Amino acid sequence: MPGLIKAIIFDWGGVLVEDPIPQMIEYCSKILKVGKEELEKALPESRPDFERGAISEEVFWKRICRSLSIPDQSMNSLWSHSFESAYKENREMFSLASSLRQNGYKIGLLSNTEVPAVEYFREKGYEIFDATVFSCLEGMRKPEKGIYDIALDKLGVRPEEAIFIDDKEANVKGAERAGINAILFRDPGQVKRELSAFMVKTVSP
Repeated sequence: MPGLIKAIIFDWGGVLVEDPIPQMIEYCSKILKVGKEELEKALPESRPDFERGAISEEVFWKRICRSLSIPDQSMNSLWSHSFESAYKENREMFSLASSLRQNGYKIGLLSNTEVPAVEYFREKGYEIFDATVFSCLEGMRKPEKGIYDIALDKLGVRPEEAIFIDDKEANVKGAERAGINAILFRDPGQVKRELSAFMVKTVSP
């Protein structure tokens, strides 16, 4: 309900940063010497396990190469390099998160992502997050209820006291099933308007 919000939880790729996957696919397809469409079709079989931390990057690429019927590359850094090359902050959303924190709201990050990406996140040294939850460290992914519960627990808030922002409808619905208010991200202006509807102060004092 409006007026009760204490925490805002952001998705990472697709909200705080531009969706890196299209550019990563282009980068990796060149290294592997395969078509972008072929690589894109091969990812869904193994990426969920990679995001859950169930397999290493080396095993991930072994599976991908086998799926594509190409020689095993046994790579441990391709995902890291492609992620870094594709990483582009949505500065307006980072500015919003910073303003919200200045206004007293707790700021969380909840992301389906892989260990190499988490390592890069830590290198960035962000200081605006009160809690971060990464699928690869928790062994579960959005939209599984458990990962939302972990975010709430780390932030020390009840479901109705939080708002979750994600660019994927399935993840938004997962948050709503967990009792969390949720916003489907389209653009920063739309998010600010929807936050205001919850009586959230989006402008820095």
